[in-house]
Amino acid sequence: MSSIAIDAAFDSGNIEVQEIAGNSARLAIRKDNQSEFAQWFHFRVTGPAGEPVELKIVNLNASAYPEGWPGYTACVSEDREYWARAETTFDKEEANGTLTISYTPAGNVAWFAYFAPYSMERHHDLVSEAAASEGVDLVRLGETLDGQPLDCLEMGEGETKVWFTARQHPGETQAEWWMEGALECLTDPADPVGRGLRQRCRLYIVPNCNPDGSRRGHLRTNAVGTNLNREWETPTAEKSPEVLAIRNRMDETGVDFAMDVHGDEAIPAVFLAGYEGLPGLTDEHIGGFNRYEAILDRRTPDFQTRLGYPKSAPGKANMTMATTQIAQRYKCTAMTLEMPYKDLIDFPEPEQGWSPERCKMLGRECLAALLEWIETREG
Repeated sequence: MSSIAIDAAFDSGNIEVQEIAGNSARLAIRKDNQSEFAQWFHFRVTGPAGEPVELKIVNLNASAYPEGWPGYTACVSEDREYWARAETTFDKEEANGTLTISYTPAGNVAWFAYFAPYSMERHHDLVSEAAASEGVDLVRLGETLDGQPLDCLEMGEGETKVWFTARQHPGETQAEWWMEGALECLTDPADPVGRGLRQRCRLYIVPNCNPDGSRRGHLRTNAVGTNLNREWETPTAEKSPEVLAIRNRMDETGVDFAMDVHGDEAIPAVFLAGYEGLPGLTDEHIGGFNRYEAILDRRTPDFQTRLGYPKSAPGKANMTMATTQIAQRYKCTAMTLEMPYKDLIDFPEPEQGWSPERCKMLGRECLAALLEWIETREG
């Protein structure tokens, strides 16, 4: 009889059990529906308290981002509130790439995930609490293919139109933790950053662009296997109603500043990606991005500019992506914020690595940088 049991039939759960022998298990990651993407995992292990558990996730050389596994440590929690890092190794040669997680739970249950999960229930709590704050409007932009609401929180009395979007890729849960920190700042009447932004801006915030993928335990796609961050040029009701609804609302409101919040599997750093490859890009247009990046770099040691994505050559931007399409369509400053699954190489914290707490603090720092960006522009 097996000593441990493994479950993943819950909100954002993802794992396939191949074999259990005593306190050891051989596991595999389930692909996104109608897609080849596979990287996100989230499952529960129950068994005798105080006994070591060994979990092997195999075939990871065939995952979406194999370069994400070397140097990565799995997230673990026994109360689903505090997420630490478990002892983890990766062997590229074993069973076509094997991640081995070793952990000794204090109690009878432990939860493991690629990053600390952000459930749809917590999403609804986040949205409801923010919507109950004075001056905040909850706008239902539309409906997903699974029938879930697509929520947008709107607030502020200023002229500058600011959009924040997150979790186009549902397994990038860092993004909604970031949103939680940002919304706490914006809805706190005592927070000077939130007050300053609400005076100067009208803010439009979509905390989760992909509710279906989030609930289904996907890494990167929606209910029908569509990568939403490749749909911004020609979104459709059949494949990408989420993007279509958001872009339609942007057309109504206009956009002066936009940030799309993500997570990156391989790069152990927080960084920004811009729109250098836009056709006809001017120094003035890209100057807004460069100025914001410099402000954020100065404000927090959790951000840096040394590591990141290669910049697109002039005229070679991928116009299907949110940042480039928004920057071009509205002639505004736009950017993609990337946070790691791994710990920061320049500023590590071994117990938790990059964590929900750090995501939330970065959310407020990004807002403070935006306030400075607006104030210096006005000056």
